[in-house]
Amino acid sequence: MVDLTTHYLGLELAHPLVPSSSPLTKNLDNAKQLEDAGASAIVMPSLFEEKIEAEQQNMERFFYGQAIGYGEADSFHPVPHEILTYQEQYLEHLHQLKQSLKIPVIASLNGTSVGGWMEYGRALEQAGADALELNIYHLAANSEESSASVERLYLDILQELKSQVGIPLTLKLSPQFSSPVNFAQRLQAAGADGVVLFNRFYQPDIDLETLQVVPKLELSTPAEALLRIRWTALMYGRVNMSLGVTGGFHETPDVIKALLAGADVVHLCSVLLKDGVGRLSAILSEMQQWLEEHEYESIVQLKGSVSQQHAIDPSAYERANYVQVLDSYTAPSGVLR
Repeated sequence: MVDLTTHYLGLELAHPLVPSSSPLTKNLDNAKQLEDAGASAIVMPSLFEEKIEAEQQNMERFFYGQAIGYGEADSFHPVPHEILTYQEQYLEHLHQLKQSLKIPVIASLNGTSVGGWMEYGRALEQAGADALELNIYHLAANSEESSASVERLYLDILQELKSQVGIPLTLKLSPQFSSPVNFAQRLQAAGADGVVLFNRFYQPDIDLETLQVVPKLELSTPAEALLRIRWTALMYGRVNMSLGVTGGFHETPDVIKALLAGADVVHLCSVLLKDGVGRLSAILSEMQQWLEEHEYESIVQLKGSVSQQHAIDPSAYERANYVQVLDSYTAPSGVLR
């Protein structure tokens, strides 16, 4: 029997398949189904500071502003403490998950201010989170903002939060950093326990009828997995912290490739939303079958064995095969060449 055990953020997991932040982990019943399907841990949807602030502003408007000009309305105010806020609902959901599940629960936080990161990070730890994923969404649209200042923002949030909480912290990174391996090393030096490669920032679209910029949600495709696999292979052995991959992992071969590149866990999201939670069990079974057929004894033996440091041709992960790939394309029959 192959030993599928892996270690992630100081947690011993039964295997590397971890459902990531999604509507499936937002619901207790769905989370139980994920555990029954074999999930080794789950990542909760993010707690958004801006959503907390918007709710507080609305409460002030409706609870306390309604008496303006109508003094007699003071005695008819609703009692706010009888209503569960968005933050309270999130913390209650985390508590329920911890009470109901046997697998680790990783909380996720998306803050907008240093104070918010600290306050809500502490709250998530106190509510029982086993680890915390920092989902930092920062779009550097200001032309005066340098790449160094963007990296400094991430480092400052991490260092400050690390001084406030005791649970492991991992950062969900964008693929748009100019030197991901160097940045990961700096994050490790600042106290990060892991990184997740890579966050999928949803892109706005343009409505051609109204000419308005509108949000658009697109699930991932398997084509996205190769970017994650490549940078995991480049990062493995150069950092001493957990490596997770997310985005595009729909098929068992891509999961195995990520582990060969050096990933400790593979996060699943879009494939479970499209095919159902049962797909997790199928991938787990197919992965174990492949390992047995190729005579691997454990995930530990497999992990990182085709990273850049251990690949037969390490240069294949860099530029060496660029021209070869371009020259290898053959146009379909009947297409002008």
